[in-house]
Parts: sequence; structure tokens; C-alpha cells
Amino acid sequence: MTAEATPSLVEDAAATGPAKSGPAGAGRAPRARTTTAYLRYVAGKLAGAAVSLLAVLVTSFFLFRLIPGDPVKFMTGGRPVSAEQIAAYRREFGLDLPMWQQFTEYCGKALTGDLGTSYQFHVPVMDKITEALPNTLVLTGTAFLLYTALGVFLGTRSAWRHGGLGDRLNTGLALTLYSIPSFWLGLLLIIVLSVGAGPIPGLFPTGGMESGGKEGFAYVVDVAHHLVLPVVTLVAVEYGQTLLVTRSALLDEMGSDYLTTARAKGLRDDLVRRRHAVPNALLPTVTLIFVNLGRTVAGVILVETVFSWPGLGGLFYQALSVPDLPLVQGLFFVFASAVILMNTLADLLYPLLDPRVGR
Repeated sequence: MTAEATPSLVEDAAATGPAKSGPAGAGRAPRARTTTAYLRYVAGKLAGAAVSLLAVLVTSFFLFRLIPGDPVKFMTGGRPVSAEQIAAYRREFGLDLPMWQQFTEYCGKALTGDLGTSYQFHVPVMDKITEALPNTLVLTGTAFLLYTALGVFLGTRSAWRHGGLGDRLNTGLALTLYSIPSFWLGLLLIIVLSVGAGPIPGLFPTGGMESGGKEGFAYVVDVAHHLVLPVVTLVAVEYGQTLLVTRSALLDEMGSDYLTTARAKGLRDDLVRRRHAVPNALLPTVTLIFVNLGRTVAGVILVETVFSWPGLGGLFYQALSVPDLPLVQGLFFVFASAVILMNTLADLLYPLLDPRVGR
């Protein structure tokens, strides 16, 4: 073989080499494009969450300053005080500063986790939130697990046998309970099951989280006893939404060709529902689940107030009555941030459930 022939062979090998590895390269290119598209999708969702948090900061500062009432008068307890004392209170809490300066200081501190000092409790707002958060999670977390499981189960059953007696009863009851105000249902349960009505004795506490003076297992039982009525109230009002969304999403999948194919292969009806129909109908339900999960941090203000539950919702109502501006602003920011975070996580989860999302 001559030296002159060697370069041509090398060139031929270089020309033919990629052709042999072409299919593998073609497989890598779509994966790279998919990864790039997903990263752009993630970046867009995170940027949207950041903008939403900024909007929450602005809203929480200006919205609650429209509430009538003077925090300084509350702090003085209605006692007659001199103008110098009032001015001193305003200086202490920064109420004498121009509005724009109060706003910039509030945003700067909030971004570092400092939500200010409560007017009525004289402690950092974050301390009060941390103290009340576990109580809220016990109540709303328990209710969330129950009404989500109940709504998904009954929703799939109703959709799979739509038009039947069970479907009509389920959807009718869900619509009725979903339209009832939670505070009204809570008051009704207190009247009937706590105070007692006619032959029905009072079976449950009228409010609070514990009776006091109990420890260990007796304490757990006491808290569970106090949980019954507020949890029943939340489950009764909230499960209907999950049921209706799940039912509607599954009904949209009922006529799909892949379900007909699965039945034609001889799969049992129960397997067709569980393995094929329900997983493909979960996207709207997942959205609702994550939204409700964010709301577990926010608590349910009216229910916690009706049942005197010592959580974030009751704390928010108490702060509004003052008004305790730092506490109200801090709670509103935490509530909204939890919902934004859960919505963002749901958006990031979508492409894993359905690869068509985010392309």
C-alpha cells in the first residue's frame, strides 16, 4: 500500500464512520432537545414563581394598610397618653417614616426572613408563626389526607359507573356540601354534637385543641377528641371538589381508544380502570391536590376561628382585629408563599406524569 493511498483511506473511514453510528447520534439529539426544552420550562416556572412572590410582598404591604384602626391606640390599651408618648410608639415601630421607606425596609427584611415584630405580642412575627404552625398542620393535614383519599376514590367510582344511582347520589351530595359555608356547617355541628340538641347529647368539645392537664397517650386521645368536629367540617366541605374534578377528568378518558384496546385484550374492567384510565386522568387532580396541600399551611381561617383552634388561621383573625400589621403581613406572605410553592412543584411534576407537557 502506497503512502499516497493512506490519506484517502483515512478520509473514507472518516466519511463512513459517522454513518454507522448515525442511529445512536440521532437518538441522542432528541434527548438533548427534550432536556433543553425541560430546562427552559423549569426556568420559566421558577421565574413566574419569583414574580408572584414579589407581587405578594407588594400586596401584603399596601392591602392591610387600608384596614381601619390605629395600631398605636391598641398598643396603649385605650389609656390617655400624651402626644410625646404616641410619637415615641410610632418611632419605635417605624410608623413615622414615609410610606415608601416603610415599604423598602419591609421588603428588605422579608427577603432575609425577618417579618418584623408583632404589635400585640411584642415578639418576632416568625416566632408566632413557628409556634402556631404545628397546630394548623395537625388539623388541616389530617383533613387533607381524608378528603383527598375520599374524593379520588368516590370520583373514580362515580365516573366509571356514570349515570347510575351511586353516581347521582355522590355528585348530588358533593355539590350540596361543597356549596355550604364551612363556618355555618361548623356552627351547626357545634350546636348538635357539642352543645346537644333534643335527644342528642353533647359528645365533643365546643372548641380548643386540648382540655389541659393530660400527658402521654391521654393527651393524644384528648387532641384527637377535639379534632373530630373541625376535621369533619373540612372533609365534608372540601372532598366534593376533589370528587368532581376526578370524575370529570376520568369521564374525558372513558372514550379513548387505548381503553378499548385494553378491554379487547381481555383485561378485567377493574384493571383497565386502575392501570390505564386513572393514571392518565390524574393531571387535573394532581393540580388540585398540590393547591390544597399549599392551603394546609394557610389553614382555614373561618374553621379555626369557629372552633377556637390555636393555629395560623385563628392567629390571622386575631391579628386582623387589632390591626397588628406586621403579623398580618407576615401571615399573608407565608400563606401565599406556600400556595405558590406547591403550584410550582405541581408544574415541575407535570412533565414526569405526561411527557407532552413542557415540550
